[in-house]
Amino acid sequence: MGNQVDDIQENITEEQGLEDVMKKYDRESNIRTWTGKPALAVKAVLIGFSLYCIWVTLFATFLEEIRLTSFMGMIVLLGFLYYPASKESNRENYIPWYDIVGMVLGAGAFFYYTVCAEQIIQQGTRFHAYQIIIAVIGIIALLEVTRRCVGWPILIVALFFIVYAMVYGLTNPSVLGRMRYLVRNLFYAKTGILSTPINVCSKYIVVFIIFGAFLERTGISELFINIANCVAGRFAGGPAKVAVISSALCGMVSGSSVGNTVTTGSVTIPMMKDTGYKSEFAGAVEAAASTGGQIMPPIMGAAAFLMADIIGVPYSDILSRAILPAILYFTGIIIAVHLEAKKYGLTGIPVEKLPKFSSLLKRIYLLLPLVLLVFWVSNNMMTMQRAAAFSIVAAIAVGVLDGFISGDKFTMKKFFESLEAGGKGTITVGAACGVAGIISGTITMTGLANEMINAIVAVAGNKLFIALFLTMLCCIVLGMGVPTTATYCIMAATCAPILTRMGVPILAAHFFVFYFGIVADITPPVALAAYAGSAIAKSNPMRTAVAATKMAIAAFLIPYIFCFNPEMLLIETNALNVIVIYVTALIGIIGVAAALEGYLLVNMGIVDRLLLIAGGIMLIFPGALTDAAGIALIAAGVGIQMLMKKKTPAAQ
Repeated sequence: MGNQVDDIQENITEEQGLEDVMKKYDRESNIRTWTGKPALAVKAVLIGFSLYCIWVTLFATFLEEIRLTSFMGMIVLLGFLYYPASKESNRENYIPWYDIVGMVLGAGAFFYYTVCAEQIIQQGTRFHAYQIIIAVIGIIALLEVTRRCVGWPILIVALFFIVYAMVYGLTNPSVLGRMRYLVRNLFYAKTGILSTPINVCSKYIVVFIIFGAFLERTGISELFINIANCVAGRFAGGPAKVAVISSALCGMVSGSSVGNTVTTGSVTIPMMKDTGYKSEFAGAVEAAASTGGQIMPPIMGAAAFLMADIIGVPYSDILSRAILPAILYFTGIIIAVHLEAKKYGLTGIPVEKLPKFSSLLKRIYLLLPLVLLVFWVSNNMMTMQRAAAFSIVAAIAVGVLDGFISGDKFTMKKFFESLEAGGKGTITVGAACGVAGIISGTITMTGLANEMINAIVAVAGNKLFIALFLTMLCCIVLGMGVPTTATYCIMAATCAPILTRMGVPILAAHFFVFYFGIVADITPPVALAAYAGSAIAKSNPMRTAVAATKMAIAAFLIPYIFCFNPEMLLIETNALNVIVIYVTALIGIIGVAAALEGYLLVNMGIVDRLLLIAGGIMLIFPGALTDAAGIALIAAGVGIQMLMKKKTPAAQ
């Protein structure tokens, strides 16, 4: 099976250019071309940055302002060094003079704060003109780096709020006075760039990114794909089920919807097409599953760390409460691919071509770093960042052990490649978190958050469903083309308080905006993960995005379920309530998934489709009456399907 996977990977790389797909749909992949000695120098800087972040996490005791500003200075420096202004300006071993100026001035602005941190803190609100100019340079440099490595959407949002603050939001009658106040608070205070997002990023997220980079180089992705093949490959539509399971597991580690779609999709999409799945469906399966990797414990992408810090709960609480919703999400996708396979009579992978479970058990030790991470965090044995740092050590040890057993040695080259990849992966997240701090800072300073909350509450009245629907639209629109981390930061400051005002528990409110920030990656018109999947599948991008949205319908239903039924997130409940909610939610998701697929036992008509959709929606709302009505409607739809199936052989 390993050779088959390698052959498919090689063919896809040559025929479709995975690197080109990544560059088209993933801003992080549009990097400068460094070769020879310049490449070694850039790698050395990235490696040094990763080592510095790990050292700070474990040993640093200096001022928080020093830690945050030195981190941001490196983000800006590496951002200009690694990302060109545009694709057209990218030439081998070349960086234009204006990028050098931007790099020196932008990083220098943050390093100035690092060096003079104690003096700046003692100044209070009294700042010199040159310090305001330095702050303006730092803010502009950060915005430009974010444009290069993240894209225009988040930059447009940030500029909108900055302009709003300057024109309408601040009360100082002087334009210069408003600018000084805004710049001072965004750059020097902990209400802007140096607020919660970048604090969490520099403390927790960066170490987990480096941990993920080490895990990927231990061979765990191949193990995940082989486990998925062993578990689901033989069944109807096996390759699609393999794609769902492997993408969920790999996406949990990588935290990038587009990156995971391209990496695992290069293997799974051709396998699905060979089985008989349509191109659009194959690309959609991979995109939906890869996107869902960010809601899969135990890592859950970067936003989960922010959620724990913002809400003020242990990270282990976030992990434990995310399990049931994640299972429901992937169950919904598995059901969709199973029904598609049954609809078209698609078979699984021949048993003789599947890996043997006994052979996989020999490499099960590759999971040890993840197991240790979960054990340390869930038992509160150490802080998150220390657990991640020690898990890196475990990943290195496992990699070395695997080298002796499998022959694929974990060399010093892989060690440095992991550090390099970790440093590179931090640039985008760090820049996005910095700009998210600017956005949340301007919203807080201007009082716009309260105005938005009051407006939506007034429109919704006492109808929670309306407030949830409006919040969902905000999350999806603002999340299009924006990293999940930044989207969550914005939504946590603006939309989550709307739901808590409407009586939703704070944890459920934050999970709601977290989910809809993620599904923006597969929701048209800016469905980057779905478009990446379509490029590999050679399918129509918009049709692939629509198919991915239908397939991920569970992600659109589950947030409503845990807002109406917080017990799903294990909030003030007991085991019996959780079981009832999970079972009814599962029945509802099966009903809606089957209706959207147009097939359960046989092809559906309009009546049974409507019955299943109505029943599924009824099961979202709490209460014995709605549950009974929902189950009755779904039972009626299933009954029609059973009658139609009995008639089908006679008709033939």
